[in-house]
Amino acid sequence: MKVIAVGRNYIDHAKELNNPVPETPVIFMKPDTALLKDNKDFYYPEFSQDVHYEVELVFRICNEGKHVLPKFAHKYIDAIGLGIDFTARDIQSTHKEKGLPWELAKSFDNSAVISPLFPKGEFPDLKNIAFSLQKNGETVQSGNTKDMIFDIDSLIVFISKYITLRKGDLIYTGTPVGVGPIAVGDKFEGFINEKPVFTCHIK
Repeated sequence: MKVIAVGRNYIDHAKELNNPVPETPVIFMKPDTALLKDNKDFYYPEFSQDVHYEVELVFRICNEGKHVLPKFAHKYIDAIGLGIDFTARDIQSTHKEKGLPWELAKSFDNSAVISPLFPKGEFPDLKNIAFSLQKNGETVQSGNTKDMIFDIDSLIVFISKYITLRKGDLIYTGTPVGVGPIAVGDKFEGFINEKPVFTCHIK
């Protein structure tokens, strides 16, 4: 399986980082070693001094697909969860200035928190799923799929033009406004439609 992630998929988040609003999806990858499951702790990496949290809805692919047509895109998802895309912002900024890839800032071990995945049938409208992130008991991010620049069907169509989707692949669909730094001792809790789905402590 692979982890496919989407950058700048909410207008307000693009603006908060002074990035242009994209005309096509911004795609990057994380290896499977980035996944952090089962409410495990995240250990602050020694190579960064500015790691940020970015909460994101995650969709699981259930069929192999290449050049997926829009009318069939919904058949390629079977489960939904919530995750955090931890980003070494200092490394990312340096690499962006030099025109280099983001992988060292985005793809390091345990940089992709993932909650349990819930059947798609539990969500009556994929274009209206609310989610949020609390840091030390206070809500720092709130989002809804209705505010995505590119919805999940559009992402499946776009990604499958370039990369074959396979059963078990995960798509991290982008983060809303409100990203910020983490610190040792922080506690993060993720919610989908007000239901708690993961906890992550920073060590």
